[in-house]
Amino acid sequence: MKLLAVETATGCQSVAVMDGPNVLARCDRDTAGHHAKYLIPSIDEVFRTAGCEISDVRALAVSIGPGSFTGLRVGLATMMGFRMVRGLPLAAVPTLDAMAWNLRGSNEAICPVLKSRAGEVYWALYRWQETGLIRIGEEQVGPLDKLARAITQPTIVYGEGWQANRDELQRLFDSFEVPVQEGAADVMAASAVSVGLAGAEKIRQKDIAGYGLSPRYIQRAEAEIMMDRRVAGTQ
Repeated sequence: MKLLAVETATGCQSVAVMDGPNVLARCDRDTAGHHAKYLIPSIDEVFRTAGCEISDVRALAVSIGPGSFTGLRVGLATMMGFRMVRGLPLAAVPTLDAMAWNLRGSNEAICPVLKSRAGEVYWALYRWQETGLIRIGEEQVGPLDKLARAITQPTIVYGEGWQANRDELQRLFDSFEVPVQEGAADVMAASAVSVGLAGAEKIRQKDIAGYGLSPRYIQRAEAEIMMDRRVAGTQ
């Protein structure tokens, strides 16, 4: 089954055409957040490389967040447009779930981390089991020390949120004696291939997105943020 997958949750855009687990073509580029400018040309490029057209595709998969508000809207609107025109099933894949597929089959607990507001990150904890991927708890957003306190077992951490805050997070992990290991360079970026693999599994399980789909924004309430600032100001 040929599937078109799109990842626009971060500044690095990723598009892939897949046939089952096989990647027919992919395009990864740093768009600096200008997803609307590059997404359709990137889709055209992967189709040319794969030697196929949208009419050959039988399913769609898109990353739905958390991540860049604008990027998520561009990716979702584009794929919903394809769904409307072609009548294809669409899998909506949470971005952190897709990031967990970057380390599919890992024996360790894994923690993908994405950038949020200044000084904050999104993250979730996962473990691969024989039955597949298991998320340990809910997706989270918050300051770096909250992430450091959330990890209590040997865990691989990776992603743009880790890269952007590596020094401070490592200091916090060391101070809390948190047993973490940095992921390899090739698993750091959000990937349309992982979105496609996760999306194909969703479609296999009949988990198909409805028509009321919207981006998955995970944000702390403004009141909570203001309270943190007041507390920090008294210390």
